[in-house]
Amino acid sequence: MEKWDGKSKGSLWGYKFFIFCIRIFGLNFAYFFCYIVSAYYVWFSKKQRDGLIQFYTVGLGHSKKIARKMTYKTFYYFGQTLIDRIAIQSSKRKAFTHSFNNEKVLREMHANEKGGILISGHLGNWENAGNLIHERITSTINIVMLDAEVEKIKSYVENQTGGAKYNLIPIKDDMSHLILMHQALKRNELIAIHADRVTQQGKNIELDFLGGKAQFPLGPFIMAHKFKVPITFVYAVKGSKFHYDLFATDPIEESSSEVEIAKKYVSHLETMVREYPTQWFNFYNYYVN
Repeated sequence: MEKWDGKSKGSLWGYKFFIFCIRIFGLNFAYFFCYIVSAYYVWFSKKQRDGLIQFYTVGLGHSKKIARKMTYKTFYYFGQTLIDRIAIQSSKRKAFTHSFNNEKVLREMHANEKGGILISGHLGNWENAGNLIHERITSTINIVMLDAEVEKIKSYVENQTGGAKYNLIPIKDDMSHLILMHQALKRNELIAIHADRVTQQGKNIELDFLGGKAQFPLGPFIMAHKFKVPITFVYAVKGSKFHYDLFATDPIEESSSEVEIAKKYVSHLETMVREYPTQWFNFYNYYVN
């Protein structure tokens, strides 16, 4: 199994091109170019392509022929979510709708004034959800993540769109993100963190996942267990072209250990991946050899 380096694909030129397309020609025109970009990645990004094919053959038991088709669709949907990320932060926000299954969980978390931790993964795009729902539940949703995006790209997107509607808590080697998380919970804010990618640092746990064994980072589950606040598993997937379906599980109020939370998370992640397989955005060999 490979470890993720925290960096997303894409160049500054690519972001400039799609922002131009969205502004001048609209979302449908920008989506059209995803077909071309997806074909490029299928043919020329061997590492990412092979990682997805491995996932669809080992994890979901598909033939290589079907896995290749699903790989193309995955690149296409990933391109769409990146375009949506830009559009939702701009005047195109009104083009998008969303529904929220079990939204009451987040409302109750906020009403209880203890804050809460939302554990998600790279299935769909929870960043887009943060931009969509911030005004419905709380004005501040914090997303904890590796802030490894190229600074020029980040600055350009923020200047062009006005920036994200959520607060980013970057994971740092000095553990300062733990202080920021504690402060956010004290302010009764919600914190979202991804828990499906392992990196070069930190403790990991190996668990059964779909058709094989995979490693998951223990860090998010250790933090969730230590903070002693309600925990829910959340996802945001594209239900149709301009619509997102958001999901939240009933909260975990108490847990015996971080391992218990991790096992519950992985079990729910399996269910969601089976339902939305082509929105699985982990582009590397996911399974332990």
